[in-house]
Amino acid sequence: MGLRAHTDDGRRARGRGPRSRRYTGELARGITVVNGLAQRGRRLGLDVFLRARDRVPLDLVGTRSEDLGGRGEIPPPDLACALAPYRFYFHPVRYTSLGLSLCEAMTVGLPVVGLATTELPTIIEDGVNGFAATDPDRLIESMRALLADPALARRIGAAGRVTAATRFSIHRFVRNWDRLLRDACGRTGLVRPGPGPDTGPRRATKRFSRRRDRGRRSA
Repeated sequence: MGLRAHTDDGRRARGRGPRSRRYTGELARGITVVNGLAQRGRRLGLDVFLRARDRVPLDLVGTRSEDLGGRGEIPPPDLACALAPYRFYFHPVRYTSLGLSLCEAMTVGLPVVGLATTELPTIIEDGVNGFAATDPDRLIESMRALLADPALARRIGAAGRVTAATRFSIHRFVRNWDRLLRDACGRTGLVRPGPGPDTGPRRATKRFSRRRDRGRRSA
């Protein structure tokens, strides 16, 4: 059965309208989202991904993912819905900042399995809110455990979703920026947006004109 058929069956199983943006996990496969993985190679974990895909069912999404037999690019507004039915999210990347697609997978509620490199160990506690290790064989064992135990996948994914809500939500983003801006403006006070009554461009032009006229009269 092809991937499209897998996905369509998942939609029929849920049965009502658009696909959910919340984790369902009924598709016993993992998913990886990396743009240009074939071209970017080892740095983005091409070898790790191919090794894992040889041993567990794993799909690839992203620009030019068709080069590796992947699904191709999914528009960002549709990505959460596309992720929701997968059992887990695999992050094979060695050297990069924390990927937005990984954050979105955690927000949806997918359990994350990934190399414990760069920023991933700062948010994933192995076996608690995801699985992180530097040994690819250990990661494959974790993937197999998630495929065999949907309840484990739901529990780990729910813990990861709590982490995402705490670390990546718009509320935290706004709160931290508000604190930073208030700290930066603390000595002078917050500035009212827009020109004040005495600082607008027309008032400034009038002051300049009066000074120029006074200079001409005194000359």
